[in-house]
Amino acid sequence: MLVFWKERLVFLAVPKTGTTAIEGALAPRAGMVLRDPPHLKHSPVYRYRRFLAPFFEKAGGQEMETVAVIRHPVDWLSSWYRYRRRDDLDGRPNSTKGMTFDAFVGEYTRGKPAPFANVGSQAKFVSDADGVIAVDHLFRYEQQDKLIAFLSDRLSLRIDLPRLNVSPTMDVSLTPQTEAKLRRKCAAEFEVWEAAGR
Repeated sequence: MLVFWKERLVFLAVPKTGTTAIEGALAPRAGMVLRDPPHLKHSPVYRYRRFLAPFFEKAGGQEMETVAVIRHPVDWLSSWYRYRRRDDLDGRPNSTKGMTFDAFVGEYTRGKPAPFANVGSQAKFVSDADGVIAVDHLFRYEQQDKLIAFLSDRLSLRIDLPRLNVSPTMDVSLTPQTEAKLRRKCAAEFEVWEAAGR
C-alpha cells in the first residue's frame, strides 16, 4: 500500500496485479509505504475503510481517495498458479507443482478450496460488505497506459514501470467446462473486471 498524503491518494495493492513494480517506481515519492506484514501491504478496501481511513481523516482532516488495479480473472489465477509452482514451495500445501492449471482452477471454484488454490478474491478486495465496488479509481491490469496516465497526472510525475516479481511463463489453458464453471461460480470476479474497463 502506498499513501500519497499531499495528493490525497492511497494505492491499494491487489496481489498479482503488478503492485511490486508500482511500489518500486513510486515508493520514493510516497509519504507512507506499507510493505510488511503482507496482510497490511495487501489490505483490501473494506479493511482500509475500517482501520486506516478514519486514522488518516483524524490525522489530517482530509478524506483520501483510493486507487487499485485488477486483472482478468483467468489471467490472475494463472499468475497465482505459476507463482506457486516455484521450487521453494515444493512439497508444501500451497504448492501447485505437479498439477494442471485446469485442476487448480477447478479447486479454486470450490466453496473451501485446498491451500494451494486459496488465493482470495479480487472482487472482495475492491468491494464493500454489500459487494459494491468501493475503490474510487479502478483500473484493469491489461490497460496499464490508463493507470500510468492517471498516476502521472495525479502525482505530477513521469512514470516508467519496471517488470518485477514476474511469474514464469508456461502454457496455461482451461477446458471449456472448467472455464464455464469459473464464470458461473465466480461471476463477481468477471463483473468487477468488466466494470473496471468502463
